[in-house]
Amino acid sequence: MEELQLVEHVVRKDPKVIEQCVISGIAPEDMHKVYCDPWTIGYDERFGSSVRLQQALMYYRPDVDNCQYQYPLDFCPIYDADRGEIIAIDIPNVRRPLSKAPPMDYHPAAIEKRGGYRTDLKPINITQPDGVSFKATGREIEWQNWKFHVGFNYREGIVLNNITINDKGTVRPIFYRLSLAEMVVPYGNPEHPHHRKHALDQGEYGAGYMTNSLSLGCDCKGAIHYLDAHFPTRTGGLRTIKNAICIHEEDAGILFKHTDFRDESVIVTRARKLVIQHIFTAANYEYIVAWIFHQDGTIQLEVKLTGILNTYAMDPDEDTLGWGTQVYPGVNAHNHQHLFCLRIDANVDGPNNTVFVSDAVPSDAPVGSPENPYGNAFYNRRTKLATAAAAATDYNGATSRTWEIANTNKLNPFSGKPVSYKLVSREVPRLLPKEGSLVWKRAPFTRHAVHVTPCMSASVVPPGLQILVPRLTCTQTRTTSSTRQANTSPKPRAPPRSASPPGSPSRAQTQTPAPPPQTTSASKTQTSSSGTPSA
Repeated sequence: MEELQLVEHVVRKDPKVIEQCVISGIAPEDMHKVYCDPWTIGYDERFGSSVRLQQALMYYRPDVDNCQYQYPLDFCPIYDADRGEIIAIDIPNVRRPLSKAPPMDYHPAAIEKRGGYRTDLKPINITQPDGVSFKATGREIEWQNWKFHVGFNYREGIVLNNITINDKGTVRPIFYRLSLAEMVVPYGNPEHPHHRKHALDQGEYGAGYMTNSLSLGCDCKGAIHYLDAHFPTRTGGLRTIKNAICIHEEDAGILFKHTDFRDESVIVTRARKLVIQHIFTAANYEYIVAWIFHQDGTIQLEVKLTGILNTYAMDPDEDTLGWGTQVYPGVNAHNHQHLFCLRIDANVDGPNNTVFVSDAVPSDAPVGSPENPYGNAFYNRRTKLATAAAAATDYNGATSRTWEIANTNKLNPFSGKPVSYKLVSREVPRLLPKEGSLVWKRAPFTRHAVHVTPCMSASVVPPGLQILVPRLTCTQTRTTSSTRQANTSPKPRAPPRSASPPGSPSRAQTQTPAPPPQTTSASKTQTSSSGTPSA
């Protein structure tokens, strides 16, 4: 986090950056109004793979309370973290002007000027006059027969350990460890330098490091129990985030209801859930990560997104070519995905668990056959995932596919089948960048919905302890300039552009980088999904 602030300081002082800001219409004395979001670069053939690089996505704020993402700049400085200086500036062939549109701010004072807040909402008060129903002993939580430990680290944020449930006096283990182990946000504009925009926010910066200090009222509402987080700084000091985790109960609608039509008798029970939550800010986005325990045995991971879109400059009459959307005059929000990786260390009724793919399929027997005389037969087909290669599997909406983590040594007394937990997610998008792309190499966990591997201490996080820095074989084109050879000549404004087919070359000269090295991937049971995976 300290390095992010340092990059912005260096950018504002660099003569070549100041020169580019002047070309964009920003006076040298207004460099304090220039901001940048540093993003790690996976690989750049100009500098090799042994240099720690940051790309500075540039913005401008006319006023301190303005939204910088409304005023993106069209050039991108490259920062060498080892040398602490700008070593290149990527400049497009066709320059795009700084937007002159009036600000649309989100601060309270600006909202009041635009008519103020809504007045048609009445208060909702959440009270628990007798206190909460969970018990916290240090970082160990007990609630509705659940018991687990709440950990927290710089990379994953919340980590749940030793999850058990008390089944009428018998303590049954469920999971040894659960965490949101990684995420990646690939952007879909093929023009240079946007192919480098694929943030692995957890592995490169740390969800824990970026966690907010939560406040009562909006971040968390009701009777809240907080936990702090502590991290070492780069200089060996201690950084404490007060109220990094909030724990609270919420009403969850109806747990059970049945009406007997004969006498109209009704039985209904309200549901309640326990939420363990933290929020982290990664540049423009906020991620609200909630682990939710239900009374019916469900454990749910919910990730909510808010904040502001990442933006880039464009001419008001420029065609986005389908790679983005003009969200305000002169502002282009590029297409992007959010892919999250849930890591599961299973311990369902003890060790030696087995994973099956579960598909709802019709009977193979034809209509009129003795096995399926009326043609209505269907069943649950379970396929054992016997090897890591076979266990790299994808979601199938046609069969409502789920994954079962089973203990084949323990049988359910009624069904006679192995006890199991089911991994369910109906929103499992595939990685849209193609095989061989930079993000495909750096985030191998996104290649399939679920991977299952033997438990190995070296694979606690799917991309590895250090994010891979592969080379990229590329036929796309680009223009760059070093700080020693900065292209400072202003270019004419981009003319209106007609849409070109996907795969059309971008504007600049062809590079011939070195061939890519071999890459490997090792990860525990995981899912990459922009939805809400639950187990």
